[in-house]
Amino acid sequence: MPPAHGATPSILLVEDDPVSALFLSTTLEALPARVRIAEDCAQALAAAGPFDLWLIDANLPDGSGTALLQHLRMADASAGALAHTADATSTTRERLLSAGFASVLVKPLSAQALLDAVRNALGDKGSDVPAPRPDWDETAALAALAGNREHVATLRQLFLSELPATRTACLDAFARADDAALRALLHRLQASCGFAGAAALAEVASRWHVAPGDATLRDAFVAASGRLLPAQG
Repeated sequence: MPPAHGATPSILLVEDDPVSALFLSTTLEALPARVRIAEDCAQALAAAGPFDLWLIDANLPDGSGTALLQHLRMADASAGALAHTADATSTTRERLLSAGFASVLVKPLSAQALLDAVRNALGDKGSDVPAPRPDWDETAALAALAGNREHVATLRQLFLSELPATRTACLDAFARADDAALRALLHRLQASCGFAGAAALAEVASRWHVAPGDATLRDAFVAASGRLLPAQG
């Protein structure tokens, strides 16, 4: 049965490589989506569902993705299923499609390609998910500062210098369940994001401001802010 209209999709990501798992899960959380990671077939079968979508590696330490899909189908016949693999051969693609996967994603793949495939697999549920905002929106930043690129660069540098402390304060307020403090921090952060052009973080902060107790939005905030912090070098 498809999830309720407007609900956040739930995705089971089966991937044994830590680097790939981090990239895939971080990208999916930006949908937004709730992502559960399993490193192998055993963890995937033990994961508490139901899930709207399974994203399964074709080759796992304790079995194949096709065999895992067959076992998962015994408990849930309605979830969508995508395979991902580094094998780009037509033979592997046909084998995975014949096993019941709706599509085969070949790694490495871009974040946009992953999001497009997941939205398509989610169908009507995916149409409820807005297109992701870019981490940096130069056009919006320039518009906010009358087209002055020097001012944008200066404010962005200040924004990045303050972001680690702001991020820590937000997470501390969430841990204390202090909704008022968290909303105040997020309100100020949204304004700073606007001048700096931090579009994706601004969107997450806006959603979290509305629902400060939502752990999924907390995780999306961590992911969005984390993508900006390495730019400090």
